[in-house]
Amino acid sequence: MTDAETGAGAFPIGRSCPFDPPKEYAELRADRPITRAPLRTGGNTWVLTSHELVRRILTDSRLTAYRPPGALRMQDPDELPPPEKIPLVALDPPEHTVHRRMVANEFTVKRIRGMRPFIQQVVDNCIDAMLANGRCSADLFTALAVPVPSQVICELLGVPYADRERFLHIADVLVDGGSTEQQVATAIDELREFLAELVAGKARAPEQDLLSRLIVKYQEADTYQPDQVISTAQVLLNAGHETTTSMIGLGTLALLDNPDQLAAFKANPSLAPQLVEELMRFLTITDTVCFRTATARIDIGGATIERGDAILPLSAAANRDPAVYENPDALDIHRSARKHIAFGYGIHQCLGQNLARLELEIVFTTLFARIPDLRLDAPLAGLPYKSDGMIYGVTRVPVAW
Repeated sequence: MTDAETGAGAFPIGRSCPFDPPKEYAELRADRPITRAPLRTGGNTWVLTSHELVRRILTDSRLTAYRPPGALRMQDPDELPPPEKIPLVALDPPEHTVHRRMVANEFTVKRIRGMRPFIQQVVDNCIDAMLANGRCSADLFTALAVPVPSQVICELLGVPYADRERFLHIADVLVDGGSTEQQVATAIDELREFLAELVAGKARAPEQDLLSRLIVKYQEADTYQPDQVISTAQVLLNAGHETTTSMIGLGTLALLDNPDQLAAFKANPSLAPQLVEELMRFLTITDTVCFRTATARIDIGGATIERGDAILPLSAAANRDPAVYENPDALDIHRSARKHIAFGYGIHQCLGQNLARLELEIVFTTLFARIPDLRLDAPLAGLPYKSDGMIYGVTRVPVAW
């Protein structure tokens, strides 16, 4: 299949608008909701763009979630690493079921709600610092979007916050689509070395944090393997701050760019839960995270996917499907957007979604209550956006008040 045959360039396609998925998504969804297309990294992939097909494929057991680290690449189903070397997010059943069950109760709504006072204090401290700088301006990305999620995930996992610069640098390399294979490999080695030291310390002397409790659970079940805990910690540490950081930055920009929606939210802050769901749907920053490989033949949507074929379910396309959402390209905080796929779907649905929701609710409610006249202090189109990595985002949000 050539570029001319698909009518688009190689996938994934970069965004031309800060908030909207590529226009090719809508064209494919209307004409060919499942089709073959070239991958940037070589070879072809099946691209799925409708809400129905994306949900169907992500609940199909004939897929493997594992892929080689770094860019999207096809995976030979016969050549998977041993389970203890695979992060939880990329494990397949039955191993995935066992290890996810071990950590799932750490992210229940009740347990996460217990973190509200801590998260609120972190957000208040960050905004205090913004207001105290005497300039009536700041880069909201470095002042709020980065420190809030990183402090929260450090607190949850029991990672000394003094070590944040070390893991933030590593995480940046891993999610940057421009990183070379060698840079990715080096970053993974550095992160696992850091986490190995942390896990070993907690195994010797457990504390009151998620990693310590997880280690104790494995020890009591007589199934403790340091490598598996390290892999789980690796996923939680990376995903626990990078995605929320991007959502704080882009979400603030989207609200400032839609003053009618922002006014409605400021007039009724109880809309915060709906606001967060709609921002997740509207922005869908993890569009290509659900990349899969078929482990058996699959007939779906009038197409036949063969064993070993790559599959790219585009959640940003699914979340703008007019068959599910009326006027899907508009930001509407009054809509019910709970069917969105921004947190994934199926057995690999985001483990930390309750934590992300709470952080975003507190951030947006507090930010616009304390700085109601917040405004963007630079042209929206000129800001630096990350469009070539696994997680879409912005890296500078200049604001004034």
